[in-house]
Amino acid sequence: MTQTTETPASAEEQQPVSDRVPGRRRIHRAWFVAAVTFVTIIGAAAFRSLPGLLIDPLHQEFGWSRGTIGAAVSVNLALYGLTAPFAAALMDRFGIRRVVAVALTVISVGSLLTVWMTAAWQLLLYWGLLVGLGSGSMALAFAATVTNRWFTERRGLVSGILTAASASGQLIFLPLLSWLVTRYDWRPAAVTVALAALAVVPFVWLLLRDHPADVGQKPYGATEFVPKPPPVQGAARRTLRVLFSAVRTGPFWLLAGTFAICGASTNGLIQTHFVPAAHDHGMPITAAASLLAVIGVFDVVGTIASGWFTDRFEPRRLLAVYYALRGISLLFLPMLLAPSVHPPMIFFIVFYGLDWVATVPPTLALCREQYGEDSAIVFGWVLASHQVGAALVAFLGGMARDTFGSYDMVWYASGALCAAAALMALVIRRRPAVPAPAVPAPATA
Repeated sequence: MTQTTETPASAEEQQPVSDRVPGRRRIHRAWFVAAVTFVTIIGAAAFRSLPGLLIDPLHQEFGWSRGTIGAAVSVNLALYGLTAPFAAALMDRFGIRRVVAVALTVISVGSLLTVWMTAAWQLLLYWGLLVGLGSGSMALAFAATVTNRWFTERRGLVSGILTAASASGQLIFLPLLSWLVTRYDWRPAAVTVALAALAVVPFVWLLLRDHPADVGQKPYGATEFVPKPPPVQGAARRTLRVLFSAVRTGPFWLLAGTFAICGASTNGLIQTHFVPAAHDHGMPITAAASLLAVIGVFDVVGTIASGWFTDRFEPRRLLAVYYALRGISLLFLPMLLAPSVHPPMIFFIVFYGLDWVATVPPTLALCREQYGEDSAIVFGWVLASHQVGAALVAFLGGMARDTFGSYDMVWYASGALCAAAALMALVIRRRPAVPAPAVPAPATA
């Protein structure tokens, strides 16, 4: 009896039958990977719903100033952004699911440890450092990496859907967490965040795949099979090398500047300070948290629509419109805050929700247009600027409230910044197309 040795399958043989037999159609595996990514981001979004609900309870229990609590939130937001570009490179080195599974575990541990804290430095360590590092690895660079690897068509739509997952998580968790904080204490809410992050880990490990070649498929919309690239060595060096290359280009600074203002006017401002600002005007915490959840509802609609628009319209003009409308809405907010919810406030919530992270698909498209294969890492650095902007306003907003007794100045300043971002978006230059080789004119007699 002779023994034969198996030879590795060729790229064509790795493809599933449904890819090679005409007339047989199946749902592409890329959509299942996108669905798992969507659920993962929803599970991790629980921690993003909690900071605005913690400011008043921690202030009352420990006597910490809002500036001190805002500082911990700002560390969280800054690390969320600064970790993202390194996480994108680590995903190239170790694989998506390993990085994401570890990140979710770190989020869970950090959130759980806050239950036993007694000093402000512990809030900075647990919620600021640990949750910040874990959440940074779950940032939008995760969505960008999945989109770039698994899709060549519908990238704008998919990036919009995955971006909307964070808002969906906010929709799911905000009412529950606000009810727990109001009815019981902030500690059950922190435990809920920890368990939500931990519950997603098995789904990531069992269902998420790093590359279409792992299951013998082409990326969605691709005409040819794409072999899985070898692991990229030196993730940190590559991340810094891409940064040093990008900072020598004008579009990077414009994209980073506009996205910093985006973070300042969303995560740093509304998500962190809207609930305590509304409470200052006599609105119950549960009512204010419910309004934030409604923002999450319309954020899903607005972000998916923005992805659809990005596939069809000029991304720079879309960004300019989004930032201009956001700035106008913020200028009206101080006149709308009241003890009860009234129709003008509902209109603001709907309008703001549609524009919340609608900026992500066109920003990602511009990064892809400008920086090609390095776009996920460049977008990670652009996202870092987003979170630095958010961190500054999370801290300065708390300081302004302590100093002036209201948030009015913060709303007006953020509206002006959004107007500046609209102008910055318009001056981003399009990357010139590569010219076709010149054909010599025929000789004439």
